Amino acid sequence: MKEKHQFYVIGKDVLPEIFLKVVEAKKLLEKNTMLTVQEATEQIGISRSSFYKYKDSIFPFYDKGNGQAITMLIHLQDEPGILSDVLNHIASVGGNVLTINQMVPMNGIAIINLCMQTANMIMNIEEFINELETLRGVQQIKILARE
Repeated sequence: MKEKHQFYVIGKDVLPEIFLKVVEAKKLLEKNTMLTVQEATEQIGISRSSFYKYKDSIFPFYDKGNGQAITMLIHLQDEPGILSDVLNHIASVGGNVLTINQMVPMNGIAIINLCMQTANMIMNIEEFINELETLRGVQQIKILARE
């Protein structure tokens, strides 16, 4: 019987250094396709065998290549035009809203549950979330799921 893979989301600050170095090596190899694994691992300061041991087990949560959709809970100020600004920003970066549900606003806060397709975005998800958080009226964003 084949064992199922289990996945966890864990903070970068508690990961052993080797995992972070493997991610760095993978980034180097993506940026410079002429670089060999040996050269990348030497630059980062890990062994080639460590790289191969962990390379398929660690990747950034916001890695654009992994996943096609995210589901978010967004807390917005309950003011006209704020949700429209959020939706316009999603469209401007190539995101596609799949589902959206707005709860009844309470205490001046509207909670939005939004699922969006990310495959055609012109930026990675981390950059997108950072930009979204700076929009007028956006108070909090929480990622609920990622496919």
